[in-house]
Amino acid sequence: MNALIEHLKTGATHVCHAWALTRADGKVMGFTDHDRDLAFDGITFRADSGLSAMALQQSTGLSVDNTEAVGALSHDAIAEDEIDAGRFDRAEIRAWLVRWDDVAVRKLLFRGAIGEIVRGDGAFRAEIRGLTDVLNQPVGRVYQKPCSAVLGDASCRVDLSTPGYRHEGPVEAVEENRVLRFPELAAFEPEWFQRGVVRIVSGEAEGLTGMIKDDRIEGEARVIELWDSLRAPLAPGDVVQVTVGCDRRFQTCRFKFDNVLNFQGFPDIPEDDWVMVQPARARVNSGGSRR
Repeated sequence: MNALIEHLKTGATHVCHAWALTRADGKVMGFTDHDRDLAFDGITFRADSGLSAMALQQSTGLSVDNTEAVGALSHDAIAEDEIDAGRFDRAEIRAWLVRWDDVAVRKLLFRGAIGEIVRGDGAFRAEIRGLTDVLNQPVGRVYQKPCSAVLGDASCRVDLSTPGYRHEGPVEAVEENRVLRFPELAAFEPEWFQRGVVRIVSGEAEGLTGMIKDDRIEGEARVIELWDSLRAPLAPGDVVQVTVGCDRRFQTCRFKFDNVLNFQGFPDIPEDDWVMVQPARARVNSGGSRR
């Protein structure tokens, strides 16, 4: 850090910017606005990606730092079909100021995640949000009858690796990229996977997930229907993993998962019409008629 400051004080600087992008699937990509590739921290920062960044807006306090990145869509850098598939959604971004003739002299300027991506005419524009963006999300308990936990999380504590909670195998047929057909799967009751999750294990859509709308039996086939179409093509023979679903009711927690002790809802909370009940002046509140 001190070496970079001393270099900047000279007025004749050899600095550039470098960005590292880490996707949810673990793939790391590096970019720089210098005219030659740079390398540090095990990442190669490419100069031929056509990526550039707007001015970074930073402030004190808890307001969100933000900027934008603009670049060209190319097959070997950031491809349009990968953006369509959601590969870059909430990808982590780190940005450095680097001395290009001595990359050990650098400073991390920004860390955040990709927000909205707009593309067109062979280029894209990505909004980049700072770490304080997550603080804008409301948190806290909600007093409601259904469970507020996510199946399998630290509050729920259901072990989804337990036999009977998952099925992994090839899909036999795909319709509209959201209706998946399997063999009968007789070991699982109808609607067992409803409200669950499908994760693609192999194929062009590998790593993508979808929420299950319906789980039914049609003849000798098991049909899993998603709420939305997958954002990359799914083909017969691709391996998928289907995970059990939960409707967050107390009865489901008790009989389907035997997990009542970790139920995060309030099953005995009064219904909405309870507030319409008129208080009685009589001392007897048995529900019988008063004379």
